[in-house]
Amino acid sequence: MPTRQRNVSSVALRLAQRAEWWMFDCGEATQHQILHSDLKISQLRRIFITHLHGDHIFGLMGLLASYGMAGNSHSIDVYGPPGIEEYIGACTRYSETRFAYPIEIHTVGPGEVYKDEEFTVSCNLLKHRITAFGYRVSEQDRPGRFDVEKATALGIHPGPLYGRLKRGEQITLADGRRVNGAELCGPPVIGRKIVYCTDTTYCKTAVELARDADVLIHEATFSSQDTENARRSMHSTTEMAARVAHEAGVKQLILTHLSPRYVPGNTIEPDDLLREARVIFPDTELAYDFMSFEIPRHQTALHT
Repeated sequence: MPTRQRNVSSVALRLAQRAEWWMFDCGEATQHQILHSDLKISQLRRIFITHLHGDHIFGLMGLLASYGMAGNSHSIDVYGPPGIEEYIGACTRYSETRFAYPIEIHTVGPGEVYKDEEFTVSCNLLKHRITAFGYRVSEQDRPGRFDVEKATALGIHPGPLYGRLKRGEQITLADGRRVNGAELCGPPVIGRKIVYCTDTTYCKTAVELARDADVLIHEATFSSQDTENARRSMHSTTEMAARVAHEAGVKQLILTHLSPRYVPGNTIEPDDLLREARVIFPDTELAYDFMSFEIPRHQTALHT
């Protein structure tokens, strides 16, 4: 439940290159939080729901209703576990809500749930009291910087051939010479990968979903001192989340979904949770409301 310091679950993934953002979970008062951020609700395009517990979906209907009332006409796609369509259907029916824009609801299962020319979104089952999914967003790799000077020196001038060479294709010039586009491009830019896992106790499917991710956002409802509570409620401790990050080989772990019992002044405070996780996985941060984290791009090393 929310506290004076923290709201319930919702994460925004901003895709700056195309002026849109995606949402993961939509707990109570999410649209209020958006009003205090620099996110534009008109740029929201996709919502991914992990499971149907209230702290992850009680803000969904209000946000969808406000989106239409604000005059937005762009479509929104909602993805979630079995029951998501019935939930939204019941809410719209009993509240007599009418959406003034297209909305598509997708029931997800393990595997790929969305793909376009830049991103692939996949999900896998987690281990919770009800059906819950973790999501992985993978950006496609991009060719490295095209060396125009090198191409010009070979007698290749700007035109349609540049596009093929930038894609790493081999071409044959008019004089019979063959040119490998990969040799005219710098190291490829590796696509970024972000994984969102909540709610769950420790499980191997979370490790597989998070494999080699740039960022893993993982729940840490309990301190390692409350392991029995975590097992009983099928949530994670700080230690469990750090184990997933370590075994998956991720670059950065961000802890979220903390129990409201851990507040400044109590026996165990949020900073204590962070210290527990860092013993196992040093590159750990503790999420806070309105936290922003930029995922850098990476280039592969050249090997000959």
